[in-house]
Amino acid sequence: MSGLKAFLLAGGVALMTPLCGYAQEVVTVAGIEATRVVIAPPQTPLARIIKAGLSTAYSSAEKGTRTYDQTQKLYFFYGARHFEPIWLKQEADGKVSFSPNAEKIIEVFKNAEREGFRPSDYLTPALDVTAAGTDPTKLAELETAFSAAAIKYAQDAYGGRINPRDVDKEWSITPKRINEAEILVQLAASTEPDKILLGLSPTQKEFLGLKAALAKFYDETVIDAAVVIPDGKLLKPGMKDERVTLLRQRLNVAEPDIPETAGTTATVDINYDDALVAAVKDFQEGLGLNADGAIGPATIAALNGGSATTKEDIIANMERWRWEPNDYGDFQVTVNIPEFRLWIMDHGQVAHTTRVVVGRPQNQTPVFNDEIEHIVVNPYWNVPPSIATNEIKPHLLANPGYLDSQNMEMLSGGKVINASAIDWTQTNINNFHIRQKPGGGNALGQIKFLFPNEHDVYLHDTPSKSLFARSFRAYSHGCVRVENPMDFAAALLALEPDIKVATIEKMIGDKEKWLNLQNHIPVHISYFTLRVDEDGKIRSYGDVYGANKRLIELLNQ
Repeated sequence: MSGLKAFLLAGGVALMTPLCGYAQEVVTVAGIEATRVVIAPPQTPLARIIKAGLSTAYSSAEKGTRTYDQTQKLYFFYGARHFEPIWLKQEADGKVSFSPNAEKIIEVFKNAEREGFRPSDYLTPALDVTAAGTDPTKLAELETAFSAAAIKYAQDAYGGRINPRDVDKEWSITPKRINEAEILVQLAASTEPDKILLGLSPTQKEFLGLKAALAKFYDETVIDAAVVIPDGKLLKPGMKDERVTLLRQRLNVAEPDIPETAGTTATVDINYDDALVAAVKDFQEGLGLNADGAIGPATIAALNGGSATTKEDIIANMERWRWEPNDYGDFQVTVNIPEFRLWIMDHGQVAHTTRVVVGRPQNQTPVFNDEIEHIVVNPYWNVPPSIATNEIKPHLLANPGYLDSQNMEMLSGGKVINASAIDWTQTNINNFHIRQKPGGGNALGQIKFLFPNEHDVYLHDTPSKSLFARSFRAYSHGCVRVENPMDFAAALLALEPDIKVATIEKMIGDKEKWLNLQNHIPVHISYFTLRVDEDGKIRSYGDVYGANKRLIELLNQ
């Protein structure tokens, strides 16, 4: 019975309200109402085996722990039914088969690929009811295996198959966990357990859009082959190029009619004409590229990255949606790293959107969820230890006055010290604290939006405005730089009665000042290489950190 015990000891977080399906009844003792547990004795060999396994798990669990609570619930639940199995039933001829509820769940397993899963992960050889025959021990193992499969599917649907930290150890997303005992009780007590399982998946519009796109692969809908645009010289409007034919296919632009001349062979128009230029500009604008119609390396990379999406890409992005909070917040901020873009959502509508610069591949912006609590005007930039070691110390070795030239200062014990008086060949720079003083050249610009977190990552202004004009915008040390931060602040402060942008603008100067928000605003730093528009169209973005590729590899193991 080790399999049963292992299953019962699995941990989890409560997902739903408990059902009143336990073996309990209200009694009156000495005029006082009390609830007592009634355990019905097992009446069959199979029931006795199930009880023995449950009893072992229950008695070995430590009181007050989550495991104890779950095993207790299971023990009470089975006890109310004489410890008879949930998923098995005995036919008139004595043979054992799956119950109607089990059959409904099996249908969910069979169609698991439509949810981005593998049916074989749930329909394992352990669910062979014929092989179990009428042997009580084998039937008890079958009951356990089916419960384990149902719970595995429920967990996969609710919180995903992969731990986010297995993709990137810096991603601090806490995996969502179901309460195994509670979901098992719900499935057993319901007449529609299939709907319970299917209802555990995300309900966000973009997840549903990806699911609809995935369904095309299983409905024998023709999926266009990916059109790859070769590299080449810069292509400008009015030029001719053999790649024009592929561009028309990629962007679904009809080829212009060419009048046929008697005795001549039909030719292909390779002119980069106005219709195709307009389509390219729409594509560039939609991805935050410079919408100039010129096709250079960045646009070609985006076109190739945005060609017909693969089934694996869709499944990987669906998986990442399963990691996200069920409730994003009515008013919230989302940053999508591969998209290099930020937006504020107000009750499902985009209230503001802007370009951002994210971390370089060697200084990646982490993925996590938090809340914006403060706005800091004229911020100090507190230099991270890695930058102090790798970038500032070499400058100090070459130029003892480097910190002054960068409007920086060094502190020890909270007091400013003279960095030029220290022998940096013999001293660990991380014994000190370095910060850049407020001012026009400060790396954080005039304002930062702070959500205290373990990564020391936040949103902020920047003096390096030219980077926002680039198509590829992964250049920071990990924080997220915001284009036009005052416009962002104006939209962000919609719920703040006492703080206005005018208030912030009056604070601009050389002294750091903090504003505490009355309403903390959810902020989601995400990593989606596929986005779904309102019309269901999928937009594809580059895998800037290679995280999508790593996730696909993990999902295919």
